[in-house]
Amino acid sequence: MTMSTSHSPLYESTLKSLPLLGRGKVRDNYAVGKDKLLIVTTDRLSSFDVIMGEPIPNKGRVLNQMADFWFAKLSHIVPNHNTGIDPATVVAADEADQVKGRAVVVKRLEPILVEAVVRGYLAGSGWKDYQATGSVCSVALPPGLKNAEKLPEPIFTPAAKAEMGHHDENITYDEMERRIGTERSATIREISIKLYKEAAEYATTRGIIIADTKFEFGLDTRGELFLMDEVLTADSSRFWPADGYQVGTNLPSFDKQFVRDWLETQAWGKTPPAPKLPEDVVAKTAEKYEEALQRLTGQSLS
Repeated sequence: MTMSTSHSPLYESTLKSLPLLGRGKVRDNYAVGKDKLLIVTTDRLSSFDVIMGEPIPNKGRVLNQMADFWFAKLSHIVPNHNTGIDPATVVAADEADQVKGRAVVVKRLEPILVEAVVRGYLAGSGWKDYQATGSVCSVALPPGLKNAEKLPEPIFTPAAKAEMGHHDENITYDEMERRIGTERSATIREISIKLYKEAAEYATTRGIIIADTKFEFGLDTRGELFLMDEVLTADSSRFWPADGYQVGTNLPSFDKQFVRDWLETQAWGKTPPAPKLPEDVVAKTAEKYEEALQRLTGQSLS
């Protein structure tokens, strides 16, 4: 696989031309007027909800390009937050390098504070939950399923968005209805499963299994629902190479699993500060992100 030419990694954006609204684990958000945002996807990486001290070169650009690919591909199912405005046109000329290939100008929406998680396979915390209870997030499943097994039908398992530095908390569908209403919950569940099914079907043609993913939604001033944040990236999804798929095993995924596996070998309490990542772990993680982009979209990093 040919690696793209590397740009200088961006650990944190420092735009002065726009008001900074906040920094998430990976994204920095700026206000563009009253009704739009500039979202800059940095090269920060978080694992176990702790932000690593080292950037992963090109990671932000990979995530940005992958999300744009999916937003365009799935826009017939639900409208999304993208405006199509060139990010370089909303910042000062000497700041264009910070946004090139890694930023989007989006509609400013009121976020719905429930993450829409769809699982097509038994994996990760879902597998642990199933072993203990026979269910995943209170969704009952048939007995006898194995780790990494495909579920009879994709299931919807919402999570409540947590404060920075805390794990998102799985909630029941009933709890979601209590929080955001019956009708809106049903709409989000239906759209999320539709998005997942279409994406998963496409991904299989590219030799990738999407085991699970999460979507985020927001409302505009008229109360219309939009898909927002990121969509079907290696950060928000569990991607497995189909050629290595085997039921009953823990499968390697195209994302930060490499970092997670290394961290698991360290004497570390999973609280900040994180151990310093070795250069080879950084390089291999960067490679995995780019490989996911190339395999899924057929595009190299532009």
